[in-house]
Amino acid sequence: MRNAFIEHLTARMQYDDAIFLLVADLGYSVVEPLAERYPDRYLNVGVAEQNMTAVACGLAREGYKVFTYSIANFATTRCLEQIRNGICYHSLPVCVVAVGGGFMYGHLGPTHHATEDIAIMRSLPGMRVFVPFSRRSAELALDEVLAEPGPAYVRLGREGLAVADIDDNGLSLVRRAGDGTSDHAFISVGKICARLLQLTAERRADLYALCRVKPLPAADLRRLFAEYTEVTVVEDHQSAGGVLSALAELTTTIRGLNIDGRFSPGTQDEDGQRDSMLFRQQACTPEHIDSL
Repeated sequence: MRNAFIEHLTARMQYDDAIFLLVADLGYSVVEPLAERYPDRYLNVGVAEQNMTAVACGLAREGYKVFTYSIANFATTRCLEQIRNGICYHSLPVCVVAVGGGFMYGHLGPTHHATEDIAIMRSLPGMRVFVPFSRRSAELALDEVLAEPGPAYVRLGREGLAVADIDDNGLSLVRRAGDGTSDHAFISVGKICARLLQLTAERRADLYALCRVKPLPAADLRRLFAEYTEVTVVEDHQSAGGVLSALAELTTTIRGLNIDGRFSPGTQDEDGQRDSMLFRQQACTPEHIDSL
């Protein structure tokens, strides 16, 4: 998937002079063709991911559409302050591209595992989150990132499913089991989806892949929940804040008062806190708030 993404990025750079790629001293055997073809829009900043993110913000302020590229845990948790305060707070067109999500660098241990990244990135205001599961899915994720200016996160794996006949990056049916009457569905993300092919076949369950984790394809997911009596989410991520959490938030009937995906200049006093919040419509109404 990472090869497909970089190849597609190279192709898009031919027609868009504003695209710029930053890497943190990795991607060898993947990024060289892009670097050779567009040396003025490629920079290896070295092992300095936080600086890379800051440079990306500066380039974005000058009109570039910037992509940063590093190992998933370094691209996200190491750079979190720069991503939050630089990219998201200013709504800059910077896409954080992460390779090695989940346990892909498993032999290097927990320091190189990225099992909290989806939760962290989808909690940031304005951040879109994509987890491609195939070459075509990676290409579509890139097209979506470029179609709308603003922050984005793309989590890539080395390999993906051989699924080419998708034209939307929301929820994709990978395979139906048996005669197509299964009442059990599996939803997965990223490269781990390939490992579920045998399991879902054995359990006679349908398999779906979800690429766009934020914003979710809400209508498609609600139709899926209505069709199946049992839905299982499989992800190489912590249980808190990941895809399961995102789907649970979509379907919950619990009411809540919270900050709904925005930055706020709110103060500590009661009126300031109330004014700083943008409440979810399905959670409560202004009358509900006033009655508290």
